[in-house]
Amino acid sequence: MAQNLQQQTDYDDSVSPEAVAEAKKLDMNEEQAGSLAMLPPAKQSTDQPWREWVEPVTSFLSELPDYVGNFVSDYRQPLLTVLLLLSGLVTVKVTLAVLDAINDIPLLAPVFELVGIGYSAWFVYRYLLQASTRKELGTEFQALKGKVVGKEQLDS
Repeated sequence: MAQNLQQQTDYDDSVSPEAVAEAKKLDMNEEQAGSLAMLPPAKQSTDQPWREWVEPVTSFLSELPDYVGNFVSDYRQPLLTVLLLLSGLVTVKVTLAVLDAINDIPLLAPVFELVGIGYSAWFVYRYLLQASTRKELGTEFQALKGKVVGKEQLDS
């Protein structure tokens, strides 16, 4: 085997001298080592620091639904109140933005003012000028109030 190794090193320059020395050592210790071949030592893992911070993050993310579920169940009423307030603020902001955009359109604001003045004039003519129509308006208002508030509130 030593001759084969020597011939191989003569013809093949890609084999390093360290590999040749290790092979010779293996030939000498073949009787002692038996049929087990020796492997070079494993290189140290370079991704160990990476795992040190990935494992806590993955464990936190896996438990996140439980954390959120417990938080929502513990603070259901305050969360609902905050969400309603925020949605009310967003609604007011959007309404004001739409009205501002409508006011920026030329001639649209004066047309809306004319429509409002016209409806007010019709309402005064239809319900407020005569006593009988005022009474009719009162009964319609009481009926609407009864539907919204309830019949018990109507009697008192």
